[in-house]
Amino acid sequence: MSLKHIIGLDHVVVTVRDLDAAAEQWRRLGFTVSPRGTHSPILGTGNYTIMFGEDYVELLGILTETEQNKPTRDYLAKREGLERAAFTTDDAAAGADELKARGFEALGPIHFGRPVDLPSGGTGEARFNVFRWPLSEQPGGLRIFACQHLTRETVWIPELLEHANGAKRIIRLEVLAADPKAAAEHLARLIDEPARAEGDGWLVPSGGKRADILFYDAAGFARRYPAAVRDGAATEGAASLVVASDDIDGAKAALGPLATVHDGAVSVAASAANGLIVSFLPQ
Repeated sequence: MSLKHIIGLDHVVVTVRDLDAAAEQWRRLGFTVSPRGTHSPILGTGNYTIMFGEDYVELLGILTETEQNKPTRDYLAKREGLERAAFTTDDAAAGADELKARGFEALGPIHFGRPVDLPSGGTGEARFNVFRWPLSEQPGGLRIFACQHLTRETVWIPELLEHANGAKRIIRLEVLAADPKAAAEHLARLIDEPARAEGDGWLVPSGGKRADILFYDAAGFARRYPAAVRDGAATEGAASLVVASDDIDGAKAALGPLATVHDGAVSVAASAANGLIVSFLPQ
């Protein structure tokens, strides 16, 4: 029986050392970036978001050291990059109970919020309930958690949804693993979705029509991306984010000299996107 309160991939968290510099870097890739947000003191983090139709990218940085953000600080001590993925939940408390019933010690739910600058003027608040799978459960080195949006209207703001590169949604999150089959089966157990062989890797759907998560090894990674695109990429863990664009020519123009065209895709080297390859495919 699948998890009743997990809907699919909600967003990915790209953890960075210099938050404002990262926001500017992603603007140069043709993304519309939100105003900076500051999370609750218990979290000690700040963020920028890059919003699509149903999912998004979060750029996250440490503002104040707290117990809650120690795993992120440990990650940043080694590298920048896509540290974790969030799944949408319609009820964080019920979702956490589901995990506990299956023998996983869920952490949370935790309630938090952040102020939001509204395009019409003034300030609103984005509020969330989240729970995490145990930190020991990291398929392919990917941390996972679930997010319940209590105020979607202050997160999915229409003015943030249009991007010069034509980005519309996340197609796939790609993860480097020494044993892709085992990593995929691990995630499949955690979210109750089937794992299957797919090309040169193993794929797990995140649920519904949301993004897939693909696991492959170093050889598969090298076959998928040219060396110039792999520059600055992780040697393990989340390595690439594949995004659908409804304007590939616009994506090429927005990326300019950062664009590498290959195999029907337009990709940006990980060295230009905080350790994460960003690859655009036509929608």
